Amino acid sequence: MKELLFLNPVLKECIWGGTRLSQFGYRLPSDRTGECWGISAHRNGDCTVTSGTYAGISLSELFRSHRELFGGIGGESFPLLIKLIDAKSDLSVQVHPDDEYARIHENGALGKAECWYILDCDEDATIVLGHRAKDRKEAEEMIRQGRFSDFIREIPIRKGDFLMIEPGVIHAIKGGTMLLETQENSDITYRLYDYGRLMNGLPRKLHIEESLAVMKCPCLPDKPDFQTERIGRSEIRHFVSDSHFSVSLYKTDGELSVPNRNPFIAVTVLDGSGTLDNTPVKKGDHFLIPAGYGDFVLSGQTELMMSTVPKEPTVANP
Repeated sequence: MKELLFLNPVLKECIWGGTRLSQFGYRLPSDRTGECWGISAHRNGDCTVTSGTYAGISLSELFRSHRELFGGIGGESFPLLIKLIDAKSDLSVQVHPDDEYARIHENGALGKAECWYILDCDEDATIVLGHRAKDRKEAEEMIRQGRFSDFIREIPIRKGDFLMIEPGVIHAIKGGTMLLETQENSDITYRLYDYGRLMNGLPRKLHIEESLAVMKCPCLPDKPDFQTERIGRSEIRHFVSDSHFSVSLYKTDGELSVPNRNPFIAVTVLDGSGTLDNTPVKKGDHFLIPAGYGDFVLSGQTELMMSTVPKEPTVANP
């Protein structure tokens, strides 16, 4: 199919959100808008196709009814969820389960591997990534005693950094950070610590037992290495390719020919404007390149994050 599938993003208000997602051209629901679910087939935020052959159809329905557009991959649901996140204040310290734990304990859902590309952040910004406990026993003692300043591990970040958040890794986005998140199609979060904040006059629910059950110990991950490919004035950063997803950043300056044999490609335009073949694309656009589209040419000055999955992605059993 030689047609791009543009999607309507779903904007979400969050206790920690702000207003910076407006720079992508979105109309924000409030000044506490924390997330844009740009490519999502999750029941908590299902995007719809904006135009063309499949206009008005949700991504979840498209995946169910037209699996040929996705290379015939297996699984009960579209495997990825692509978000833009604006953290005006700190997110909770949290952890996600893997596929096996989620399948057993969360009604057959997917677990949540995710990765972050830092779009912008405050000077001297940090994120929470991992913890300092030497083993599970010490981790439990520190958590139950409320010694979170001793427990959590923060590392410095800057614009352009890429971070991998495997299931079981304690993490938190800190205030002043904006990023793109590529993740499994899951909305399962176990909240370990929330700074004593109140929402509607009450503390938000914590998930101590679940967090202890899935967290890695010890856990001291670092920023992963990645490969950079330069073609003329353009650049491709190949961030990750594993059993869950492949993620690469394409920074174009002029024309760039891209070979394509993927089951599909999920694309978010992070900056600039240009064309994909003859179709205009601009900052804030989210679209799918379906199976069978074939090779394509990018032109203009753009930054596009492209994600896909293996031919047979890792999925939870129904």
